[in-house]
Amino acid sequence: MDANCLDFSSLMGELSGFDACFFCLGVAAAAMTEANYRRITYDITVAAARTLAKQNLGMTFIYVLWAGTNSTERGRAMWARVKGQTENARLRQPFEAAFMFRPAAIAPLHGMRSRTSRYRFLYVLATPLLRVSHKWFPKYVTTSEQMGRAMIKVAKQGSAKPVLESLDINEL
Repeated sequence: MDANCLDFSSLMGELSGFDACFFCLGVAAAAMTEANYRRITYDITVAAARTLAKQNLGMTFIYVLWAGTNSTERGRAMWARVKGQTENARLRQPFEAAFMFRPAAIAPLHGMRSRTSRYRFLYVLATPLLRVSHKWFPKYVTTSEQMGRAMIKVAKQGSAKPVLESLDINEL
């Protein structure tokens, strides 16, 4: 990975004056080494948040992870450990507020499509089931619309919980 992906100093002027950040960067961990996954998941997130914190101490930082994130930073699943480390680093930064969104499954609405061909294929197969499952299993499935509305609500009003799972997202 290019070191420039970790240096946001040239953007300092453009990254000031914001109330909230919805940080949704992520990659699939399949076939990645832990070092490469960590560079993308942890290092870029920390570098971006560090720059944003310098410019916007009153900001609310919302970080989207995935259900199963291991905030103990231990465990067998590499991706869950790295996400947990990233989540904990976010919570330690000097933002006005930081919230972690951990959806299990997101049913896309309104014609939304992934840019990743593998996910597009999976969503074509799973979307009808996800839409029905959303009503039956709100603990595990949310929709893209509910996700967006919940992120905006939490950015404006905060939340009693710093970590929000699918059910929390659906209840907002």
